[in-house]
Amino acid sequence: MMIPLSYYLMFSAVLFCIGVYGVLARRNSIMILVSIELMLNAVNINLVAFSAYIRGSDLAGQMFSLFAIAVGAGEIGVGLAVILNLYRLRNTINIDQIDFLKW
Repeated sequence: MMIPLSYYLMFSAVLFCIGVYGVLARRNSIMILVSIELMLNAVNINLVAFSAYIRGSDLAGQMFSLFAIAVGAGEIGVGLAVILNLYRLRNTINIDQIDFLKW
């Protein structure tokens, strides 16, 4: 028995919405990075689900998903480095207190 495509899409949409809520509601920059990763994982689920349902046993969706995971890992590495430097400068990771670009 095969799971319908709509279940994957609903799960991905819920995961993406949780990520958007996390980005918009959280003030902690680490939690914002985690929320962005949730959104990237939602996209990966869509890639794999559509690939499996449209092309069958073709691995293109999985390959794009692995590429997206590698890009996401790089993004997290750069993001954590930026947050670490901000913490060293301001002693906080709260984005409301970081105002380098404000006039």
